[in-house]
Amino acid sequence: MTVNLIKLSVGSETVDSLRAWIDTKLDMARRAGRTPEYMHTTRMVPKRIDELLDGGSMYWVIKGFVQARQKLIDVRPFKDSDGITRCHLVMESVVHLTEMQPRRPFQGWRYLRIEDAPRDIAGSAGAADMPLEMRRDLSELGLI
Repeated sequence: MTVNLIKLSVGSETVDSLRAWIDTKLDMARRAGRTPEYMHTTRMVPKRIDELLDGGSMYWVIKGFVQARQKLIDVRPFKDSDGITRCHLVMESVVHLTEMQPRRPFQGWRYLRIEDAPRDIAGSAGAADMPLEMRRDLSELGLI
């Protein structure tokens, strides 16, 4: 059974700023001669790796709303230089817009069930082209 993760995108003001951050990280990897793949490092290693890699995504909370997701493609536990177990969550570099779903702040990541995840909005009556404030207002009214 597929499961997702949800996490705050700390430092992101918009989905575009998240995309810019990902592009910067990919460019840095290319310049360093590494494979350009987007990884997020986390302290906790998920226990449900097989379910995450069975079509799961990372859902990003930006400014109090789930707004985007990236498909998870690998989970790589490792030990850092201090011997502490950590994990690289490897994701596709493509960021998909989702319906806006309000979320309170939380630390770390959480599992997100498929049935609780917001739908993608690509192709939904131009919602992807709307200004953020309009999308937020229409989402709060239950219109998108």
